[in-house]
Amino acid sequence: MKLLHILKSEPADNTKTLMGILSEGNETSEFPLYDEQTDYEKLIDAIFENDKVISWW
Repeated sequence: MKLLHILKSEPADNTKTLMGILSEGNETSEFPLYDEQTDYEKLIDAIFENDKVISWW
């Protein structure tokens, strides 16, 4: 399964641990929204390319 993690801010250690647990056995990618030059069109494409999306606020 393809899994996309959308990150609103730099992940804390607990968040990184949870992301690792949820990512086991999956093809994963991350999309950071905290970068100043966020390409939202690329984000929309990434959402539709993945089977599951998790947003980390």
